Amino acid sequence: MAHPDLDPDVLDARLAAAKEASYRLATATTAQKDAALGHVSRLLRERAADIEAANAADLAAGREAGLSDGLLDRLALDERRIGALADAVIDVVGLDDPVGETVSGRSLPSGVRIDQVRVPLGVVGAIYEARPNVTIDIASLALKSGNAVVLRGGTAAERTNEVLIAVLRDAFEAAGLPADAVQTVDDYGRAGARHLMQARDYVDVLIPRGSAGLIRAVVDEAKVPVIETGAGVVHMFLDESAREDWAVDLVHNAKVQRPSVCNALETLLVHRAAADRLLPPVLDRLEASGVTVHGDDRVRALRPTALPVTDEDWATEHMSLDLSVAVVDSIDDALAHIRRYSTRHTESIVTNDLGNAERFLNEVDAAAVIVNASTRFTDGAEFGFGAEVGISTQKLHARGPMGLPELTSTKWIVRGAGHVRA
Repeated sequence: MAHPDLDPDVLDARLAAAKEASYRLATATTAQKDAALGHVSRLLRERAADIEAANAADLAAGREAGLSDGLLDRLALDERRIGALADAVIDVVGLDDPVGETVSGRSLPSGVRIDQVRVPLGVVGAIYEARPNVTIDIASLALKSGNAVVLRGGTAAERTNEVLIAVLRDAFEAAGLPADAVQTVDDYGRAGARHLMQARDYVDVLIPRGSAGLIRAVVDEAKVPVIETGAGVVHMFLDESAREDWAVDLVHNAKVQRPSVCNALETLLVHRAAADRLLPPVLDRLEASGVTVHGDDRVRALRPTALPVTDEDWATEHMSLDLSVAVVDSIDDALAHIRRYSTRHTESIVTNDLGNAERFLNEVDAAAVIVNASTRFTDGAEFGFGAEVGISTQKLHARGPMGLPELTSTKWIVRGAGHVRA
């Protein structure tokens, strides 16, 4: 879609309105916030036809623009997914409100009482692409944690997001909360995104979600503090003790259930002592589901139909039914491969060896490390957060799936009775 030339005054007015609205949200009661979320869920269902029509237009434009199948899948909102979004909003209603929670507290020897309590971050900016569900997820979690949001949902989903943002603003108003707590810069395209990245006077934190290129661009260009989420070059290692039935089911689920998402499997590593036993049934199941295998020489010796794997494949988040596969000589080699190519999102091992399991858990540096389960579990909803803002792959403030507590900071409350410092 064509975008007008950037008008900094217009955007600053929106950002200032979001900042002002954040002060009201910070003191809103849990009942007020939950009422607004109830209206969001209701309006999503009531306006499902409008959302689907806008989404159909975005999908048609995406196909014409040559978007990949993975991005088109992320972009799509049908009746089932809209219903799931509405249900997820109600799940957020059922979560504990983190605002005002006492993290720690004690009385000092002087008699002064200090308490560390959770407070909203303020204004949360989010930049993402082709993921209209994120519009609802982030806004719902931001509202429950007392934050305003400024959204850049990307050109690919612009029509869909326009309808969703109207749902959010109307829901907030219906609950007596400021509609200005939800803002967008989508109508100014990439220029609007750059303005958002540099709006230090108005935006307290910025969260990018999307491709490695998008995240890198935000980290490099932003003047606003960034919570970095990461692309998912996700690995699974089948060691020599792995059960065949577990290996077949876990690899298939991690790769095939939804290949376009960041916790989908991208690289499979198999111990050489188990390759003859495990690779044939694992690859048979994958190929029956349409997976294209990119294998090293030892894999291709067992499966000549596999494509030759490249160095680029090891570092690629395919977001498609493509899987890179290698045979490794030891757990040391598996760990070395993961250290070299991991994006520190999710890494997993399938094993019946307790020592290998504990070593993998202790030595792998990732936001989520998994033993004998699918990588698809690294998800805010699966972790019981209702939804997620994103999966942080950094180490400051938040790491892993980000829910309500990760959208808060803390402040110290100090209470005295005429106390002076000696």
